[in-house]
Amino acid sequence: MAKIRSMTGFGRCEVTEGARKISVEMKSVNHRYLDISIKIPKKLSFFETAIRSELKNYIERGKVDIFVTYEDMTESNLCVKYNRELAAEYMKYLWQMSEDFSLDNDVRVSTLSRYPEVFTMEEQTVDEEALWQFLEKAVHGAAESFVETRVREGDNIRDDLLAKLNGMLAAVAFIEHRSPQIIQEYKQKLREKVQELLEDTKIDEARLLTEVTIFADKVCVDEELVRLRSHITATKDCLTEGGSIGRKLDFLAQEMNREANTILSKTTDLEISNRAIELKTEIEKIREQIQNIE
Repeated sequence: MAKIRSMTGFGRCEVTEGARKISVEMKSVNHRYLDISIKIPKKLSFFETAIRSELKNYIERGKVDIFVTYEDMTESNLCVKYNRELAAEYMKYLWQMSEDFSLDNDVRVSTLSRYPEVFTMEEQTVDEEALWQFLEKAVHGAAESFVETRVREGDNIRDDLLAKLNGMLAAVAFIEHRSPQIIQEYKQKLREKVQELLEDTKIDEARLLTEVTIFADKVCVDEELVRLRSHITATKDCLTEGGSIGRKLDFLAQEMNREANTILSKTTDLEISNRAIELKTEIEKIREQIQNIE
């Protein structure tokens, strides 16, 4: 059975190899689609597309922020570069100045070496494949930890939703049981009222039956109850099956709310009205929880 995942999660992983250390931290909140934001050192920026590709194996929805830090304490990756062409340019113009102003050219090597960009520190060529393997370990570790927190929260949400749905089924069962009773109660009240008005005159049973039938048709919520029960059952099935079900559950919650509204608008009975209001309240709570599901 696939697990339900919350869209709220956190994961972190740190990998150390020799004098190098990479840490990846992930956190997410609700979002309609998948929105990944990555903050990464400039030295590793060319791996951003690869990181996004890897994360799509773990995440389908949510606003996810990724923070990558990298430390390299080695010195072997730096070297001094001598820019001979630039030094020659400096010397050419220094000799030109010497001739133009009749001055001695007293430039020494130590002086020339301090001119801008004559000597520069450069990083040696990076083994991109090895660096990616190093970074990939941290990405996978953080993503797995991230998914674990989402699954744990998803389990809690599922249990809460199932409890609410069971409560809704109880309310539906009450309305199903109560609905025929209000027809009989209406018939009895109507009979008593007519008898009171007509006194000794015989009641027209056919006319009485017609009035009761019209009333029953107006307040009948059988179809709404069937559809509502069906939506509740479908929601429970989705929660049991798991997976990426957030959008489907949101649609089902909208349909449940539609049926509850219709039941509330049709009924004239206080007890059924109270149950319909309870249903709407629970549906609203369910819709809020569903927004947290991937």
